[in-house]
Amino acid sequence: MTETILANAMLVLPDEVVAGHLVLRDGRIAAIGQGRSVSAGAIDCGGDLLSPGLIELHTDNLERHMEPRPGVDWPHAAAIIAHDAELASVGITTVFDALRVGSVVTDNNAGYDEYARAVADEILELRAQGALRISHFLHLRAEICSQTLTEELEKFGPADRIGIVSLMDHTPGERQFRDVSKLRDYVIGKKGLSEDQFQAHVVEQQALRARVGDAHEAAAVAHARRYGAVLASHDDTTAPQVAVSAGHGCHFAEFPTTVEAAQACRDHAIGVMMGAPNLIRGGSHSGNVSALALARADLLDILSSDYVPASLLSGALMLGDLWGDMARGLATVTAAPAAAVGLKDRGRIAEGARADLIRIHRVGTAGALRGTWVQGQRL
Repeated sequence: MTETILANAMLVLPDEVVAGHLVLRDGRIAAIGQGRSVSAGAIDCGGDLLSPGLIELHTDNLERHMEPRPGVDWPHAAAIIAHDAELASVGITTVFDALRVGSVVTDNNAGYDEYARAVADEILELRAQGALRISHFLHLRAEICSQTLTEELEKFGPADRIGIVSLMDHTPGERQFRDVSKLRDYVIGKKGLSEDQFQAHVVEQQALRARVGDAHEAAAVAHARRYGAVLASHDDTTAPQVAVSAGHGCHFAEFPTTVEAAQACRDHAIGVMMGAPNLIRGGSHSGNVSALALARADLLDILSSDYVPASLLSGALMLGDLWGDMARGLATVTAAPAAAVGLKDRGRIAEGARADLIRIHRVGTAGALRGTWVQGQRL
């Protein structure tokens, strides 16, 4: 039996923050007590916040490690281990690694190849070897506007720890890229295309969506059910799009692009997830709705670090200060994402829950991480 006592902390409970201590035993929270006393052998947290570990549902961080520069393919095992360590260093104790499924192999202007099955195998193997510090699940990003989606989805099954399948549609002129000029900036900047090449890419993608889009969307929904995964929508823009997402059974919406879509999600009891970088920067880099505006309108439920892992904790603290309720702010990165994907054993400080915890020292409006525990073991 292993036991750790964390004392003199401000415990971030589901609905309040109170002074107290935790007893961690055999990977679980064994007892919760109130007060500032520090017993012999306990770790004195000095009044710091003690929160559940952060839960990340959507991150592009792994791709950044695998391709640190355009055209540079880094050794994948090293990239996965570095990604895992980076997330642990910013307080993320559970991650759903986002992998794109669905490729475009004939577009010479802006094609992209298959990679998800091979990388998933590497993640799962490293996990089985005990090489990873935090808890990893898979999040398959089903690209509707692609050529190979159905074939790639068929390569996965219920044993692959797939927690989320998100329905992605990056067709030019739709959703995130309803403003095609934003897509132009992104694609030309990333791929180095000429204007003529970009225009040809737009035509090809729009034609591809018209040919296979509906069939691909139906296939992604069916495969998600086969895996036992939660469905998420992505970049909903209008109320009718949200209604379609609700009909599919989506549990949460990733990055709705308008207030109209966010309100429709609330009306359909679909959780609204926004990017912490959007919140911290005060606006979307794609020109879509501000996460801050949704937070002020009470239309924000879950935060994702998206492309900046350290933003998850900073964004949650920012929400806690904005709402005057730190328990609520931190719930957007703990209890709310856990509930959205059906993880009942973590995301809250409660007796019997996994002892995934982080200690946070406030420095003005920022937060300095002073400790991370995964199943009661300090990293």
